[in-house]
Amino acid sequence: MPWPMIVVFLAPALILYSVFVLYPIAQSMRYSLYDWNGLESLDNFVGLDNFRRAFSDEVFTDALKHNMILITLSVVLQIPFALGLAMLLNSRIKGRAVLRTLFFAPYVLSEVVTGVVWRQMLRPNGLLDEMMTSVGLGAHTQGWLSDPDVVLYALFFVISWKYFGFHMVLLLAGLQQVPKELGEAASIDGATAWQEFRYVTLPLLGPTIRVSVFLSIIGALQLFDIVWVTTKGGPIGASSTMATYLYDQFRKSLFGYASAVSIVIFTLSLVVALLYQRFALRRDLQGTGLVG
Repeated sequence: MPWPMIVVFLAPALILYSVFVLYPIAQSMRYSLYDWNGLESLDNFVGLDNFRRAFSDEVFTDALKHNMILITLSVVLQIPFALGLAMLLNSRIKGRAVLRTLFFAPYVLSEVVTGVVWRQMLRPNGLLDEMMTSVGLGAHTQGWLSDPDVVLYALFFVISWKYFGFHMVLLLAGLQQVPKELGEAASIDGATAWQEFRYVTLPLLGPTIRVSVFLSIIGALQLFDIVWVTTKGGPIGASSTMATYLYDQFRKSLFGYASAVSIVIFTLSLVVALLYQRFALRRDLQGTGLVG
């Protein structure tokens, strides 16, 4: 195909990408170098002071730590749980089609609806407290969303409830691509169920698991909706994330400083994505032309 024709076909997409992606990023980088409230003229140049301020602010560094904790919990707990369910639903059990639908249903709900529903369930004397009291566990009720030591883990439960169905379906699709003949051959050779899973299923499922982990990491880095609706980052910042911190700065009309925080989040997400692609996804992309 001649170059002029290629340019004609690519031009609309490139224009849209430039207007809605590249231009906002460039403007955010520009604003991040100023002390600006969004209304006055852009003339108070502060250089990198906004970035220094972010990393010296304990509230922001705590929010960053919360993101890291959520990433760790997602990789260590959420994805293995989703894999276990996918393995179960990939076997021949009655009602597996109904179970797949039920487990996937929370993912269809919007983040706002999920946050509102769980905020009501986890409030003091809410549905969870009443259920625990009715079965004799009233002494173990907590301030699920008001105790700084508990709220982040309560939020992780809500986030897992919302997203584990997506990872389950993704892993289930990967399991259905594993040839059954390989498992049967391993069984004939005397392999136990665990050995079959460890040496046959898991390696073939590796690309799907790596994609699931990648999506979980990037999602946890940019987590906002559920946290803001459920706790607004409280109490006293115990459940804040980088995104809720960013939004809070915009609400205070600190547009220059908020732009610097947005650049930090963007850069961190980009670096994580590139490193993950370089070291984890590289062999999955070999031969696709997406890596050199």
